[in-house]
Amino acid sequence: MSERKVLTPAQRRELLSTPAGWLACGFGSGLAPVAQGTFGSLAAILPWLLLRQLSLPLNGLVIVVGFALGVWACDVAGRALGVDDHRSLVWDEFIGQWIALLPALLAPWWAVVLGFALFRLFDVWKPWPIRYLDKHLKGGFGVMVDDVIAGVFAAIVLKLVLAYA
Repeated sequence: MSERKVLTPAQRRELLSTPAGWLACGFGSGLAPVAQGTFGSLAAILPWLLLRQLSLPLNGLVIVVGFALGVWACDVAGRALGVDDHRSLVWDEFIGQWIALLPALLAPWWAVVLGFALFRLFDVWKPWPIRYLDKHLKGGFGVMVDDVIAGVFAAIVLKLVLAYA
């Protein structure tokens, strides 16, 4: 198996031994044996339910700060693992999912489900420029930025659906 897919016990210990590792692996959600991105996106909904209580500007601030922390954490964790964008690093899914759910802040429950599905679609499909950024940017910024764009695409589609629903 590829080094991007499997964590050795030593790598797991390395991730869980530092605050950067805990954050980068989405508080453990990225340690799922399969579908780490999906588990990370699902786990992101739990804190989003609390964030939903905040105003839009405060949500934006949380996302910007979370992005900056994610660049740092994913860079540190990626270097510790020796793999730039290991599947277990899912903090990017948290931030991308939160962006995707911005239109759902004041929407019915089904908008959360649709926002989740749209984000996963764009994150897996990786239309331009997401695929380009994913292949060409490295380090913590590279880990984070493609999911931010996937979240923006998902938010735009969700906003359009909500406008016409």
